[in-house]
Amino acid sequence: MTLVLTYGTFDLLHVGHVNLLRRARAMGDRLVVGLSSDAFNAVKQKQATQCYADRAEVLRAIRYVDEVFPEENWEQKAADIHRLGADLLVMGSDWTGHFDDLARHCRVHYLPRTENISSSSLKASIRAMQ
Repeated sequence: MTLVLTYGTFDLLHVGHVNLLRRARAMGDRLVVGLSSDAFNAVKQKQATQCYADRAEVLRAIRYVDEVFPEENWEQKAADIHRLGADLLVMGSDWTGHFDDLARHCRVHYLPRTENISSSSLKASIRAMQ
């Protein structure tokens, strides 16, 4: 059984998120998502439009996602890989190279982003319409 692990904020869920989750899940038998907590997003200077509990609930409803847990800091990834027995870490291509050091714990793969869509662009479009 191949366990795939990914991380993200997954705010304003959009087709790019669904594409990433679908492709990540296709690479294994289970997909586990480390979802950035509200406190961790503050450290990253990101503000989600939805709280952690709501974002987690939405992710759990997606058929490609088998489990969701909180991501509290940058450093926890290696421990998560070992705790979960992850075989593969999958991230979007905007993170290419950032997690290569985790290749000593499991395989690391960067998936291409869906072009012309992001939570940031959606937020900007919503602001422009107001």
